[in-house]
Amino acid sequence: MSTAAALTVYGMSSSGNCHKVRLLLEQLGSRYQWKEVDSAGGDTRTAEFLALNPNGKVPVVQRNDGRVLAESNAILFWLAEGTPFLPTDGWQRAQALSWMFFEQYSHEPYIAVARFISGWTPDDSPRRADLPRLRARGHEALAVMAHHLADHRWFTGGDYGIADIALFAYTAVAEDGGISLSSYPAVERWLEDVRRQPGFVAMPVPDAEVQARFAASR
Repeated sequence: MSTAAALTVYGMSSSGNCHKVRLLLEQLGSRYQWKEVDSAGGDTRTAEFLALNPNGKVPVVQRNDGRVLAESNAILFWLAEGTPFLPTDGWQRAQALSWMFFEQYSHEPYIAVARFISGWTPDDSPRRADLPRLRARGHEALAVMAHHLADHRWFTGGDYGIADIALFAYTAVAEDGGISLSSYPAVERWLEDVRRQPGFVAMPVPDAEVQARFAASR
C-alpha cells in the first residue's frame, strides 16, 4: 500500500474479526497499510504488541497521529461514520448496533471458536470436547438470523452496512467449524447478496494444514 496510507491495520488475515475491517476499508476505498500478525502463533503476546493493545488481540488500527483503536465492531462503527454503511436515523443505527452486539455475544463466541478449535488446535486437544456445545449454540445464532431474514434483506436497516459485515465474516466460514448452513437458505441467500456488493473481498484461505483439520472436523 502507499506510504501515505491514513491507517495501519494490525490483523491476522484468516481471522473473521480482522477480515471485517479489511472488507469495510476495501468497500470504502480507503488507504491503509496491513501488518500481518500471527495471533494463533503468539504474535499478540509480545511486549511490542501488548504496548499497542494490552488486551493482546487483533484487529487494531493505528492512525497516523498515533491514536489506537481496538475491537472489531468499534472499528467498523468509527470507519462507517458519515458513510452509507451506517444509517443516519437513530432507531436504525440502534438496530444495527443491536445486531453487532448479538454478533459478539451470541454468534462469534460459538461459531468463531468452533472454527478456531477445528483448525488451529491439535487433534488431541481437550478443547475439542467443547465442539458439540459450540456447534449447538452456533446453530441457535443462525436460527435467529434466519428468523430476521425471513422479513428483511439486511441487518443494518434498509441497506447493506456494518452489521452485515460484522455478521458475514464468521457466518461465511461457519462450516470450517463443522456448522452446516444447509438448513438456513435465507442465510445462504444473504451471504450471496453480501458477496455481490461492490468492493467485496473474500477472506484468504488458511494454509493447507489448517484446511486439513477443518475437513477432519466435519
